[in-house]
Amino acid sequence: MRILFLAYHGFSEYSGISKKIYSQVKGLRENGHDVRLCHYGFSPEGHRCRYVDDRVIQDYGLGRLAAIRQRLGYRCVLDYCRRESIELVYARSFHNASPWLVSLFRKLRQAGIPTVTEIPTYPYDAEYTSDMALSMRMGFWIDRLFRHSLARQMSAIVTFSDASQIFGRQTIRISNGVDFDSTPLHAPFPAAPNPLHLIGVAEVHSWHGFDRLIAGMGLYYQEARRNGRIPRDVCFHIVGGVDAPYMYGNSKQEGFQTLVDRYGLHGHVIFHGPLFGTALDSVFARCQLAIGSLARHRSGITHIKTLKNREYATRGIPFVYSECDSDFDTQPYVLKVPADETPIDIGQLIRFADSREWNPGDIRSSVARLSWKVQMGQVVSAVAALLQTDGLEQS
Repeated sequence: MRILFLAYHGFSEYSGISKKIYSQVKGLRENGHDVRLCHYGFSPEGHRCRYVDDRVIQDYGLGRLAAIRQRLGYRCVLDYCRRESIELVYARSFHNASPWLVSLFRKLRQAGIPTVTEIPTYPYDAEYTSDMALSMRMGFWIDRLFRHSLARQMSAIVTFSDASQIFGRQTIRISNGVDFDSTPLHAPFPAAPNPLHLIGVAEVHSWHGFDRLIAGMGLYYQEARRNGRIPRDVCFHIVGGVDAPYMYGNSKQEGFQTLVDRYGLHGHVIFHGPLFGTALDSVFARCQLAIGSLARHRSGITHIKTLKNREYATRGIPFVYSECDSDFDTQPYVLKVPADETPIDIGQLIRFADSREWNPGDIRSSVARLSWKVQMGQVVSAVAALLQTDGLEQS
């Protein structure tokens, strides 16, 4: 099958989203499909362009008018699909529903080309707050106006949630996948009684809840000092970008730096910034326990299958989270903490980390069924089944 994977943005070597998209494309190709990756980016001359793989299919030019044209101009995608006899369009939502996108997918439907859109996180309304830039909030308002109309043009919605319908459209439910080839097996330094190193890898947002962990560390050291005993040292390594509202606080939560200063955690909370490759692997090697999302409830989400949980399991490191994830909730290498605003119990993390010798290979082998080859194969099979049962008829 000839498949166009449609992304509405460019790529970065630091980005987990970029890594995920490349892995999804690889998974489709491993199932024998001819997959082309359509994305947005800049030419060496600085022109805004839409690409399919390395080929420019539309040059929008320079300046502000070019930025507007790329948001409105999708005719090149339609023409490419017709010219190349594309048989399925797989799009990744950027929360960017608009009249122009509705028009594109309506014309694809009229051309007899099945389409699906992946909504990476659902529901997502609570992710947009008054603290965000006006441009982001305006984009969200436009998305809310047109997302139901856009969904009506789709053959189905791909979701990592348990929702059977999203915006009135039938869903294809899969798990976030893993790519074993690009994820090295965890190779921790030899165990030592002190300290315990924790790692959280994320482009930080409110729902990661790292403030809960830092607050828990503060209370842990505060109690230890009050009781006059030397605690088990705990260090938290944050890898990824931390924007100012999370570093210094906003109306919704206290900032990381505020908590570090209050509890005297300098040297115990380490901000590495974005890392990848061997630099990231070396930080992982120092750590015994990984930190997933600790506050998905802030986004109104209780059930989700996050990419980060799967990446930790693929590396073979035990991890902590607060949401419901049916792929991991009963695994012995997972510690679930309450989905609320209480500080994380650091003593509980220490006891869990020390409870056994964790075998990275055993953890990794438990997620073999979650490979992107398997997950993306399920999407194509589901679309084919819908086609056979006339389930792709649109209203």
